[in-house]
Amino acid sequence: MNAQHISKIFKLLICSLIITTSCNKKKESVENLKSETTATATENILLKEWTGPYGGVPAFDKVKISDIKPALEKGMELNLADIDAITTNQENPTFENTIVPFEKSGKELNRVFTYYGILSSNLSSPEFREIQKEMAPKLSDFRSKISQNKILFQRIKSVYDNSQKEPLEDDQQRVTQLIYEQFAMNGAELDEDKKKRYAAINKELSELYTNFSNNILADEEGYITYLSKDQLGGLSAPLTKAYEKAANDRGKQNMYAVTNTRSSMDPFLKYSTERKLREQVWKNYYSRGDNGDEKDNNKNIAKILQLRKERVGLLGYDNYADWRLQNRMAKNPENAMKLMNEVWPAAIARVKEEVSDMQTIADNNKNNITIEPWDYRYYAEKVRKQKYDLDSDEVKQYLQLDKLREAMFFVAGELFNYKFTPVAEGSIPVFHEDVNVWEVNDKSSGEHIGLWYLDPFARTGKRSGAWATTYRSHTTFDGKKTVLASNNSNFVKPAPGEPVLVSWDDAETFFHEFGHALHFFSSEVRYPTLNGGVRDYTEFQSQLLERWLATDKVINTYLVHYKTGQPMPKELVEKVKKAATFNQGFATTEYLASALMDMKFHLADPTNIDVDAFEKETLSELKMPKELVMRHRTPHFGHVFSGEGYATAYYGYMWADVLTADAAEAFAEAPDGFYDKDMATKLVKYLFAPRNATDPAEAYKLFRGREANIEALMRDRGFPVNRN
Repeated sequence: MNAQHISKIFKLLICSLIITTSCNKKKESVENLKSETTATATENILLKEWTGPYGGVPAFDKVKISDIKPALEKGMELNLADIDAITTNQENPTFENTIVPFEKSGKELNRVFTYYGILSSNLSSPEFREIQKEMAPKLSDFRSKISQNKILFQRIKSVYDNSQKEPLEDDQQRVTQLIYEQFAMNGAELDEDKKKRYAAINKELSELYTNFSNNILADEEGYITYLSKDQLGGLSAPLTKAYEKAANDRGKQNMYAVTNTRSSMDPFLKYSTERKLREQVWKNYYSRGDNGDEKDNNKNIAKILQLRKERVGLLGYDNYADWRLQNRMAKNPENAMKLMNEVWPAAIARVKEEVSDMQTIADNNKNNITIEPWDYRYYAEKVRKQKYDLDSDEVKQYLQLDKLREAMFFVAGELFNYKFTPVAEGSIPVFHEDVNVWEVNDKSSGEHIGLWYLDPFARTGKRSGAWATTYRSHTTFDGKKTVLASNNSNFVKPAPGEPVLVSWDDAETFFHEFGHALHFFSSEVRYPTLNGGVRDYTEFQSQLLERWLATDKVINTYLVHYKTGQPMPKELVEKVKKAATFNQGFATTEYLASALMDMKFHLADPTNIDVDAFEKETLSELKMPKELVMRHRTPHFGHVFSGEGYATAYYGYMWADVLTADAAEAFAEAPDGFYDKDMATKLVKYLFAPRNATDPAEAYKLFRGREANIEALMRDRGFPVNRN
């Protein structure tokens, strides 16, 4: 060995020592950062580990808005330290040293996001919205630091590539695939210049999404229709009392308030005899975000569409829809459009029939009007009464919210073997006095499954609609975690001592969102990523649960009159069932118009797009009936433009409904119908418990023995079945 060789070896040893020392120092700095922030975590309640019963619960009663910003900033810092610990690991990448710590990362930040989500969706305020605006771009930068971390992605890709040669356990293979695809779809393989532009686009989009959402909320809070006592024609006593309370809560005595939310608007349009007021309420609701003022969303939408197209162009995609649908059940926009186009003609044809029936009644009553959108619900009720001798207001007398909740608990017990027990008042912190909590246990073993939070009523600062969420999801890879699930609605809060009576549609929505909660509770996955879902599949399970509302066991036991306690008469039950497909033209068309518009916006060239004009022209091309509008007009289409969860994916409700109708037929054909034990076992085993640990198409085939058939959907809605 000559001197030159010795010199090379010495240099290599020195380099190795420097690299090792540097890595060790970086590891030490990561560990020091985690330990140094322990004190900070104890000071800020939002960062603290949850304590108390049931595996720990969020300290909702101690949340202060002033804690939000510092908690988010420290949470992001800690999360990035978790990522550094992965990327500084000098061992060859494996599932255990890369995927597992990635799944564990960000615990503190996830806790902060639980509180952040509550303040955003349930308790928003002008003060909080300012924090949202400030933090949105910072959170976007933070996400980009992870999604574009080259070393992290290389390690993930290495684990993924190795798993293609030497497969891991099934759920480990699935979680590795999903994480790898998530990074690849979000620009991890771009060059540095494109990565920078990709991150900048995400940052700008995050600000636009926040602005879009806050504009909608501002218009919901800012436009209220006040009524006097002589303007209450057609309204029921419970509804009148609820409107009176809404006015009183806003300092208007001896007045009645129709707030600018669906739960308040819908019954007014259905029952009020005051046509001019119906028009005003209708226009307030459907012009949210489209009033030509500082809260107008049209410019936001145009910019969102442009940025989305540019961003996916960096990845080599022609349009946003192609990029988004690649890992959905539909796979591409063509398949999604094919489904919608198969149903659309039957839907608008049914609308024409419905409008004709309504116009006939208006003419016979010498009302001297032409049916307009603000008349549809009102005259539909008159047609329902004439055709089926069915009065929706009469049906509402048997749909008490508390009884519906008991019915849902009964169904959960029959299908999932769950028992719901109210927790002692004050034993679990809640974020508002309206929230109640139940413990969920296995009926047979007594095993604790989780907690269910219910936040049922509309309030200032709460976003409209109904939704389900989790504060903690089931996992077992890092110690068993039980579920903290929440259902949130916007029912009009009644006057003290009065029951909450809801429409049949609202009762179905209540069951629907509870279906999501049951999906959370039934999870049997090991890893957090597997609790996610495929958008055009995850609505299926909850849509299926709606079907139990109309089962005899629920109707005969829980649908009782709010005054007499007597069960719904058999004659009324028969009328409800006979009218099951009534007004399906309206229901299907208003939904499909939104889904089609979502897709067409993202397939179009957004350069210099005029959003209002595009909506109008596209609906005209679709031959949209003038007597109704999209369920979500574009300027307030929060599903699509306040984030990306449903962007080019709103069609997913229809895709899921094909599965729903087909699965419902399977139950109907079973020996014991919807309460057949064998079917219930298959339901939980194949459709609920796996969450996203199994490919959705394969999961459904395991349940049904074949793929779903669109003919079941057409039969279900009372539309002609095309057998060609």
